[in-house]
Formats: sequence, C-alpha cells, structure tokens
Amino acid sequence: MAAFESLTNRLQNVFGKLRGKGKVTEDDINEAMREVRLALLEADVNFKVVKDFIAKVKEKAVGLETSKSFTPGMVVIDIVNKELTELMGGTQSKLAKANKPPTVIMMVGLQGAGKTTTTGKLARLLQKSNNKPLLVAADIYRPAAIKQLQVLGEQIGAPVFSLGDQTSPVEIARAGLQHAKDNGNDYLIVDTAGRLHIDEALMEELKQIHAIVKPDEVLLVVDAMTGQDAVNVAQSFHEQLDLTGVVLTKLDGDTRGGAALSVKAVTGKPIKFAAMGEKIDSLEPFHPDRMASRILGMGDMLSLIEKAQQNIDAEKAAEMERKMRNAEFTFDDFLEQMAQVRNLGPLDQLMDMLPGMNKVKGLKDMKVDEKQIDRVEAIVRSMTKAEKQNPEILNHSRRRRVAAGSGTSVAEVNRLIKQFDDMRKMMKQFSSMMGKGGPKGLKGLKGLMGKGKKFPF
Repeated sequence: MAAFESLTNRLQNVFGKLRGKGKVTEDDINEAMREVRLALLEADVNFKVVKDFIAKVKEKAVGLETSKSFTPGMVVIDIVNKELTELMGGTQSKLAKANKPPTVIMMVGLQGAGKTTTTGKLARLLQKSNNKPLLVAADIYRPAAIKQLQVLGEQIGAPVFSLGDQTSPVEIARAGLQHAKDNGNDYLIVDTAGRLHIDEALMEELKQIHAIVKPDEVLLVVDAMTGQDAVNVAQSFHEQLDLTGVVLTKLDGDTRGGAALSVKAVTGKPIKFAAMGEKIDSLEPFHPDRMASRILGMGDMLSLIEKAQQNIDAEKAAEMERKMRNAEFTFDDFLEQMAQVRNLGPLDQLMDMLPGMNKVKGLKDMKVDEKQIDRVEAIVRSMTKAEKQNPEILNHSRRRRVAAGSGTSVAEVNRLIKQFDDMRKMMKQFSSMMGKGGPKGLKGLKGLMGKGKKFPF
C-alpha cells in the first residue's frame, strides 16, 4: 500500500535490528524509539501524537519480562503494533443506524477532498448490504457538483434527489429527507458544499442543514495527501460541527500517510472509512488493527479474504478448482479466472495485503504491469473457440495468426502457450499426488517444487 511505503520501510529497518537480539537493553529501546519517532515525524504524523505514542511504547517496553518463547525484540514489535492500533481508534467504528429509517448521513469537508465521489462510494458500499440509499445533491455552489452526483447515482443505480442550484441547500436537505421517508429509503446521504477554506458562511449553512435533518452521522471527508493540513481541517470542523467520524480519501496516493495516524488522536473521532483508489468500489471500512499490521509490513490477509468473498463467484471458483484437479483447464477458464482476480482491484494493492511482500527481494519495487496482463488477454482472445479448448492444435501458422490478431509477437504467443502447458502439467501432477496421499505423494511434491519453475499466473 503506497500510503505508508516509506514509513513501513523505516520501521522494518528499526525492528530488523531488534529482532535478532536475544536481550534488548534500555539503550536498544531508546535507540529504536528515536528512529521510530523520526520515521513517524517524516510520515507527517502530528508532533504531539508522536510524543505521546513514543512515551506509551517506552513505558511498556522498558524493563519488560518476556516469556521464553518470544525474544524481547518480538515483544517490542507487538507493543508497537498494539499502540499503533490504539492510536487509530483501537477497533473498527461502524456506521450508526437510526431506530426509525432513514439513517441520515451528512457528508462535509473542504472542496477538492473528494466529497461527492465519496458520497457515491458510500452509497455503493451500503447497497452491498442490501440497503436502499437516497443521495441528496445539496452542493449548489460548485459548478457541475449536482451533475456529478447524478452521474454517480446512475452508475450504481441509486436515486439522487435534487432541486437544482437555485434552491437553498437547507431547503433541498429538508425536501430530500421527506422524499426518503415517502419512498422507503433506509439511508439518506446528504452531499453538502465545500469551500476552498473554512469560513463562517460554510459553517453556518452546515449548522442549519444539521438542525433540519438531525443526522445520525456527520462524516468529514479529508484528503490524506494533504497530511498535517488534513488534521487541522478535521479539528476546525469538529469544533463547529459535532463530527461522528472521518473518511480518508486518496490514501493510496501518499507514501507518508501521517493523516491516518493523527486524525483520531487529535479530534477524538474515529476514521470510519478509507478510499484506496478511484473505482466506485474502492471505499473500505477502516480497521485500525489491519492498518497497523499493514504499516508494520505484516500484510492484511483478512481484508484480502473479505474482498475475495465479495467479488468472487463461489460456484465458478468450485468449478474452476474441479477443472484444475482433473486437468481440464482451458484458455477460456484462464480468461474467466483473470476477470475474477481483476474484480478484486489493482493487483499491486492486492500484493500489498500479502504478509512480508515488501521484504521479498525483487518484489518490493515491482510494479504489477497491468499492460502485460492486457497483452496476455489479447493473445487468448485472438484464438478461436477450438484453439482455446485444445491448445494442442495451435501449430505455427495458427500461432502467427494469433500474434497478428493480438498485436503481439509469435515469441510472446509461444511463451504463453508453453507456460500454460507447464501449468496444466503441474496441476495434473499435483492433483494425482494429492489423490495418492501419504509419503510417496509428498516426495513427488518435493521433486516437483525443486524444478525451479516460475509461472506468471
């Protein structure tokens, strides 16, 4: 995850030194904490937050008695992990739900933070749990804000309530609330106006809308890339409007990510969601423990599994597994599988969720080349139905035709067919060994893995 790249690397260096030590002295801890402090400040974490954080970790780490099964270094890392989790809120903070629908969510923030887009993303997230949100276009000042919300609404199939840009936002919010009640919408998300900076008029209008719709949630949308400014904005809004939570946008665009670590400590309000990309599905509930794990380079398998459960068709996956086992896997199945994986989101973000990925030599700086994947797909799509089902019939002239049709070279086509063939053979050997079981099977597996084959998929 780009948001904490530099921080993750710095912290891993610090802990790498501690990890190898059988005994950690007070000096070791002081040295490590000095480096952690620098790393956090460089990541744009609020100075006071860093000071308090270091004090808490030191207090728990100094003079620590550790059990025989853990080295002191591991225990210090565990303390840092727990304190980072606490710093970001401890546990996941869920959306409030009104006793009587609709649950009203008011979206606030400065212009350019991504408020309107986040409104659409939040509606999409609610739809996944079978809710029926109504979006209210109450930003009458920014040109095209209403149109933008309507386009997002169309994209996800959610209704958008608007009275144009000549009616007062307070009136629009009032009528929108009535519309939601009349039409059985269980959530009402009000997209309010932002300004380029906080001013009296903006706050006054927000207070009036607040008084009319009596929101269950007031979510402040802040741009994580603005770092320390994001935290100052959060504080100012919270003083005027009683915020219930924060949504961090563009968390994938900043390598420092300090806003995520400071905002809860400074405002006392939890981060409820984080946006990890441009796509309408890229808003995720914020889990402090998982985020701490990612920051420390331990990966985030839970989020990866959840993503897979939401986006991968279980029946198709079971059928695919059966085909692999029986070595009936065709190029058609391969395309199907590629599509399912792509549904999970950008591949380099998925890689970031795997534990220790940033430590693997060669993978740390590797950018997943989506263009290369497009080329592979183009090659497969240039094959006839028969060729996809039986790659054995792909003779030289057919391969030349596939290369021409996909805008690639015959060498690339040959390489893909060879790798696909190797993969099928490996599946066949693997499934037959699994069938036999016992030591013989394991021996075969060892032999197979020792061949040093590399597969791109």
